[in-house]
Amino acid sequence: MTVTTEPEASLSHLQNADGSATFSYAGYTVVGAVNGPIEVQRRDELPEEAAVDVIVRPAAGVGGTRERHLESLIQSTLRQIILVNNFPRTLIQVILQVTTTPENEYVNTKVVQASSNLSILPALLQTAVLSLLSAALPLTATLTSTSLAIVADGTSKSIVLNPSPREIEVSQSFHVLSFTSHDELILVESEGSFTMEEWDDLFTIARRQCCSPTNVGDGDILMDDDSLVGADLKHFTRSILEEKMAADLHWK
Repeated sequence: MTVTTEPEASLSHLQNADGSATFSYAGYTVVGAVNGPIEVQRRDELPEEAAVDVIVRPAAGVGGTRERHLESLIQSTLRQIILVNNFPRTLIQVILQVTTTPENEYVNTKVVQASSNLSILPALLQTAVLSLLSAALPLTATLTSTSLAIVADGTSKSIVLNPSPREIEVSQSFHVLSFTSHDELILVESEGSFTMEEWDDLFTIARRQCCSPTNVGDGDILMDDDSLVGADLKHFTRSILEEKMAADLHWK
């Protein structure tokens, strides 16, 4: 069954980090911490911009090739929205600790890695962005991410939003899409086989969840399918920041 709970987040709860956030959605919970700009080792120093270092730690055990792959995707995405040119010869460090994964990834009380490396990517990206905002680092835009799968049932196919690990395992294809707050596609990763028509449907659904509803699409029939509409992640990010600002300014 697809996890349909609403997203939850808290900001600036780690006192020893410049910025921090905890984000929970679709069965995943990730704690993020950001430090920077800080001093960088000479070998990693970039003369005209800040270096961005991303560390992903799994819920159990030590990181491996799966985490290194996720780190490279997150780093390349964050470099597109962080104003790295403002902080030459420095380091911006992002640490993401996975604390909870969907229940059906557990077998005999041991954590079992998901069949796809991409299933946790939306939660990691969302946590990273909230942590950067908590650290008050200048960004060109925020971003929101979602995942979708095409599941075949006999002769029919259906698109599942925020699929469970079991649905990902039996799916025909699995996709992760991220959009900026300017409603521009910034990241897309896909696994499996799919047609261009299926891709168009996936893009429409993902854009509706991540972007403003008033700016979406051209009246595609999928826009009216409420069963494929998840949480409004763009509004969620804005509301979390508004709550944090209101709390910070409450004393004035």
